[in-house]
Amino acid sequence: MTKARSELVSVAETPFYHCISRCVRRAFLCGHDALTGQDLSHRREWILRRMRLLSRVFAIDVCAFAIMGNHYHLVLRIDSMRAQRLSVREIVARWRQLFRGDVAAQRFLEGEVLGDAEHQRVCAMVETWRSRLVCLSWYMRALNEYIARRANAEDECKGRFWEGRFKSQALLDDQALLACMAYVDLNPIRAGAAPTPEKSAFTSIAQRIRSLQAQRRSVSGINGQPTTIKRQAACPLMPFTDKETRRDAIPFDEREYLALVDWSGRVVRPDKYGAIIDELPPILLRLGIDRTAFVKHVSYGGHHFARAVGTVARLRAFAKRCGQSFTKGVAVASALFGAERLHPR
Repeated sequence: MTKARSELVSVAETPFYHCISRCVRRAFLCGHDALTGQDLSHRREWILRRMRLLSRVFAIDVCAFAIMGNHYHLVLRIDSMRAQRLSVREIVARWRQLFRGDVAAQRFLEGEVLGDAEHQRVCAMVETWRSRLVCLSWYMRALNEYIARRANAEDECKGRFWEGRFKSQALLDDQALLACMAYVDLNPIRAGAAPTPEKSAFTSIAQRIRSLQAQRRSVSGINGQPTTIKRQAACPLMPFTDKETRRDAIPFDEREYLALVDWSGRVVRPDKYGAIIDELPPILLRLGIDRTAFVKHVSYGGHHFARAVGTVARLRAFAKRCGQSFTKGVAVASALFGAERLHPR
């Protein structure tokens, strides 16, 4: 049964969410459409540029993304504290980057003196906009509606471009966040569209690798060295950290995460599946994640869970909050993270 998004999203429970949007009517989001012969690769740049704008407006960070042929994945983090710190002027300025807003709000932004009634109306609107800046639905609406309008205009047609509302999964703990980010970053490899993470296009893992390569060239003083990845628009990504006390970063070490994705990528390729590599990434050991179950998850993880991903205890608590006695994925979580283990963030 379909549930309201407000029942599925609870920042107090977790700020991390996995979102998926898929096209309809045999539409191609990007890439080469074998049916029509069209090359729609340029639409990937639309999404990246739009995400870059949304990062300046919303208090929502991008942890991972993968833009595929007819769908895309995002792992997002909602930062409620950042939204609360924004001033009235900052809220108005951010909102008007996407929406027209109100005449009184524009006058306020330009420094005009407002009457008491207008000032009260602006303050009321600002609090509404503040809540929307941390709303997954408004973020995805600002992204999907923009892409749909541009794609429909290019295709010279009307109607739906996306397959209903976007799908979201709450990532309830560090184990779920790690598994989901790896699942998203490995999408092109799993689909056979790229042989290695660094050669995949329009993924967060490729962007992070390019960034590290650029840093190394800058430190070594080597300029003009060609890269193996085609230059593309960049999306601001949430940084990693190995300091658990830092709340404004992904709670993993970046190099350990890259090593994990590289290790996983070698066994999820269509021609290599099942070849478990003996050397186990230390991050799996530290989080208590079973390696065989992890490989299965990053290969087919999107189908194992429904509205939430996490340890067994976290899934049961999530189901209870939603008024359910059961939620999909408990058996997989037991194999992946352990039967009754609870790893709080």
